[in-house]
Amino acid sequence: MPADAPVWLAWESGAGLVPGTPPAAELLVADSWLVQDGRSRFLQRHRARFTEACRAAGVPGALDLDGFWQRAVEALPREGEWFPRVELLGGRRPCAALRLRPAPARTSSVRLRSWRGRDPRRVPHRKGPDLDLLARLRAAAVEHGADDHLLLTGDGWVTETTSASLVWWEGADLCLPGEDLPVLPGVTAAWLADRARRLGVRVHRRRARPADLDGRETWVVNALHGIRPVTSWSGTSLRPGPARRAPSWQRAWQRAARPLPGMPTAA
Repeated sequence: MPADAPVWLAWESGAGLVPGTPPAAELLVADSWLVQDGRSRFLQRHRARFTEACRAAGVPGALDLDGFWQRAVEALPREGEWFPRVELLGGRRPCAALRLRPAPARTSSVRLRSWRGRDPRRVPHRKGPDLDLLARLRAAAVEHGADDHLLLTGDGWVTETTSASLVWWEGADLCLPGEDLPVLPGVTAAWLADRARRLGVRVHRRRARPADLDGRETWVVNALHGIRPVTSWSGTSLRPGPARRAPSWQRAWQRAARPLPGMPTAA
């Protein structure tokens, strides 16, 4: 498989994953994660999120999601760095597919800019339907000298960026946006909250406005980059907080990688 060539594999009952061309159909569900030399993070969490999202999207009962997931994981390359995506496509004949993509460049920090318009997402709790739109918003942030846009509700509450969950620290407490807000169930954010609780760190779900993050250590987190502290609030007078906790948590995220099935467990 060429290292720079994405490959699209459609799931066909009885035949497994078959190379093909993506149809012109709506992307109902998507889920992605980083694979590095046959190791990945939180694979079962991604499986659970993908499966639940497919059910919410009305996946046909005849579509064997368990069989698809097993074959998709088996098809993942065991060498190199990849950012595969599992998909559920709609249309007259909904289908599941695996898109094998080389991993894009990653960064360890992020410059954020608040999106000034209304939240344009149609399905904020499900990854997939809004991906093209969010990519355009992210590109607009880059044009303004930032890396990503922070999305706000109509009332001005922070939710997440176009591509990552948002978390911040208030003293010794870890905070995430309130559960009643339109946010994607982030896999990396859930791991952070679980790890914090294991360490005895208090975790809060609460509403915050951008001004509430002034001077606070704030992170955006996702499956590709892991944990990235915010180092700039573009277009505002907000001050980024010192990223004192980020290095140790970034190391913990690195250590969380586990071998894919069939890979040796010893490094």
